Amino acid sequence: MSETSERVDPALAAGNRRQLASYRATHFLWEVHDKVATVTLNRPERKNPLTFESYAELRDLFAGLKYADDVTAVVVTGAGGNFCSGGDVHEIIGPLVRLKAPELLMFTRMTGDLVKTMRACPQPIVAAIDGVCAGAGAIVAMASDVRLGTARSKTAFLFNRVGLAGCDMGACSILPRIIGQGRASELLYTGRALGGEEGERWGFFNRLCAPEALLDEAQALAREFAQGPTFANGVTKTMLHQEWAMTVDQALEAEAQAQAICMMTEDFSRAYHAFVAKARPRFEGN
Repeated sequence: MSETSERVDPALAAGNRRQLASYRATHFLWEVHDKVATVTLNRPERKNPLTFESYAELRDLFAGLKYADDVTAVVVTGAGGNFCSGGDVHEIIGPLVRLKAPELLMFTRMTGDLVKTMRACPQPIVAAIDGVCAGAGAIVAMASDVRLGTARSKTAFLFNRVGLAGCDMGACSILPRIIGQGRASELLYTGRALGGEEGERWGFFNRLCAPEALLDEAQALAREFAQGPTFANGVTKTMLHQEWAMTVDQALEAEAQAQAICMMTEDFSRAYHAFVAKARPRFEGN
């Protein structure tokens, strides 16, 4: 338990602190090392499609991360050389064709809630994307904070290819902010695949990695995030998301308040004293 948790009243902590390192996932793999969690979509024989059950479990897990003090960064990846092929054709698409409007809205709200919880959890999320990254898989990648890919990755927002609008799970809101309005429009109108090198040029991928090194590099980046100021990183993520809907003046005031709060944390004080301790010998030697 962290020093902060030890100072919190037990009754308050009971409702607002959760240990998730020992969580046992049912519909994907979940591992935590050094406060970095790795979610692995694990149906490699089908290129890791999502099901109703995995959608719901991912939504609930990311919602729970808001209260976790033993996980400070997350990696999302897929097994077997692919990221995620989207919603399972037989277990999701087939049943959806037979559902009425209220149940269809229940499904689309559930998928949107996964994006909401990914954006709302304070932990930075690193997506490690190899091979197929399509449909809902492309959305999970988009909803992450950082994306590492490979030259052979193929990302496709292919909703219009199955007779649906490109406005799925926040794509029309978030994707243009990552790659620009025109490029997002092209992908959402055509459903074509975005290759790894093109994706890096467009800014969808932060960088490309060799396939055999992809997960290691994603986890190394997540560890770097995890070793940073946890509370402040959560504030940064919150502000990056909330400032989409703010004017510049509103953003400046919100950031002023947020930064003042961060200045009251132990991380800020500890960083200052560490800097002083490191600098003192240099100045004393002159």
